[in-house]
Amino acid sequence: MSSRRRILAIAPALAVALLSRNRGARAQQGGFPNRSLTIVNPYPPGGATDFGARLVAAGMEAQLGQSVVVDNRPGAGTAVANAYVAGQQPDGYTLLMGTTSLAVVPHLQPGSQPRDTRSAFTPIGTATRSAFLLHVHPDLPARSVAELIAYTKANPGKLSWGSSGIGAINHMTLELFRARAGIDVEHVPYRGGAPALLDLQAGRIQAMFAALQEAVGSVGAGRTRALGISAATRSPAFPDVPPIADTLPGFETIFWQGLFGPAGLPGPVVARLGTALRAATADETVRRRMAEQGVEAWTGDAALLARTLADDYEVWGKVIRDAGLRAE
Repeated sequence: MSSRRRILAIAPALAVALLSRNRGARAQQGGFPNRSLTIVNPYPPGGATDFGARLVAAGMEAQLGQSVVVDNRPGAGTAVANAYVAGQQPDGYTLLMGTTSLAVVPHLQPGSQPRDTRSAFTPIGTATRSAFLLHVHPDLPARSVAELIAYTKANPGKLSWGSSGIGAINHMTLELFRARAGIDVEHVPYRGGAPALLDLQAGRIQAMFAALQEAVGSVGAGRTRALGISAATRSPAFPDVPPIADTLPGFETIFWQGLFGPAGLPGPVVARLGTALRAATADETVRRRMAEQGVEAWTGDAALLARTLADDYEVWGKVIRDAGLRAE
């Protein structure tokens, strides 16, 4: 069975298991919810973001006593899904599995809707977070982040760095790294992480930041070499790989997922959904399933999610302005 089929098959079975365990948990506040809910995911089916959204949906379904459906609406760097949910009624039945891209799209696509994602949505709570791995082609002589920076400075403009596309969070991570390290490299955007990884393995590009679950097989097979991780601490998936912050103090980028509703979502609905979300992300089965994919379940309330979005909005806005980036 393919990895995509395994991902799509896991969530329904998990929902049944969790529902039987939590059958007594039902919505009591004002009758909410009394019908099925939809979580809109701005990415295609089968990837890590879809996997996280489906596990969260399964866990929340068990808590709410109503079906929670994941609706994949990819397009325009997540702007399609963002605009769709922002325009829905604030009744709690249509939600957005928002990501770090909410802090990027308004700056990269200033004509997109909603114009300001901080005010267009009601934060409900955090769901997942994951770091990026900096890995390079084995022929590159650098064996540490410090050596890579030194080699790049000695060869300005000669190294090609791939990304999943302009505005992707691994592209933003590259731009932040480039600014902090003071290096000159060529950015090569791809249509997704898979083709970029293939070209890195073939030596057509020399480096890239990749999601941990996308890089683990390549590094394990010796087709690429891991140099650093974008989180502040080491990852269980790569315990021997140091944080980039060991070389560039304070450097950290995280790809996160969090649940949002349209602006104006009533307080009792936010509270009910938030309680269900926190129970889902704290469930040991959910956490284990996510960890198997290199993703960390992230349990946090609406205030944490709002603060995270606000902080990233400022960070990525500055990176995009300083680099003069615009979506193609």
